Amino acid sequence: MIFPAWLANPFKLSALGILGMNERNSRYISQYNDRHLYPLVDDKLKTKKLMLHAEIKVPGLIATINHQSQVKQLLHHLPKNRGFAIKPAKGSGGKGILVIINQDNDLYVKPNQKMLNMEQLQHHCSNILAGLYSLGGNPDVAIIEELIEFDPMFDGFSHEGVPDIRVIIFQGYPVMAMMRLSTKDSDGKANLHQGAVGVGLDLGTGKALHAVQFGQPISHHPDTQKALSELCVPDWHELLLLASRCYEETNLGYLGADIVIDKQIGPLVLELNARPGLSIQVANGSGLKPRLQQIAKIQHKRDAKHRVEYAQKHFASKPDFDEIEQDPN
Repeated sequence: MIFPAWLANPFKLSALGILGMNERNSRYISQYNDRHLYPLVDDKLKTKKLMLHAEIKVPGLIATINHQSQVKQLLHHLPKNRGFAIKPAKGSGGKGILVIINQDNDLYVKPNQKMLNMEQLQHHCSNILAGLYSLGGNPDVAIIEELIEFDPMFDGFSHEGVPDIRVIIFQGYPVMAMMRLSTKDSDGKANLHQGAVGVGLDLGTGKALHAVQFGQPISHHPDTQKALSELCVPDWHELLLLASRCYEETNLGYLGADIVIDKQIGPLVLELNARPGLSIQVANGSGLKPRLQQIAKIQHKRDAKHRVEYAQKHFASKPDFDEIEQDPN
């Protein structure tokens, strides 16, 4: 993780309890995540089946393309006259995800209104199968999913793409959360390193705490000028409960859960990550270490409901947008 100038002072990093990459890997991932469990979350198809078995809601599966011989028959696997998403089962960082929001005769419409024909969709699927977007470049499977319906409550908070919520779960306890908002710079994707906005969220309420783009504090969405301090995620307790339950289903002690809110269905688990990045600390303007150390001391077990109640009580925070507007440096 590259720290922004406003957070580069080592004394400030230490005071904020910032967790570094080496410590994350050695103290948390290697100790709490057994490697044989990685395929459960590295393969989105396995994750989807695991969540469905546990009655945890996920985006609907339309079809899978497993072999190059199936690519020529792609048209027969796609829904008619509505949107969908094609993604690699073993992709990472949003690479290889193609979202189609509508169809116009024989053409397929992307969120930026660019049109693709069937040959281009087939070429994309063929690249996925060849491993162009997969971890390690290994052969992969193309997943075709139902399109998530953007909830209008987030109008103005994101440019083209659907915002998602990343929750870090440690030993089943939510310890930090952020919402990722797409921008023109990120080309409608929710990846912070591509220019998306990261908004730290208060674990107590789901309200916005702090926001950054390219590592710099901001107070408004760069494209829509919507005030980010107005952002508040509804049904916050239920969303945290959904994220916390993923701990029991994967047995991964240190986990990132990515959740989206569908207008019709509500919160859905989009994917899980056994090596979640550390930029969530920049988005929150605070470090993970004190919270991780506090959870590590807990000896007795709690169910998901009581873990979430503990986190909401002990890790609640106050927003600092006023400080950013007064002192942007």
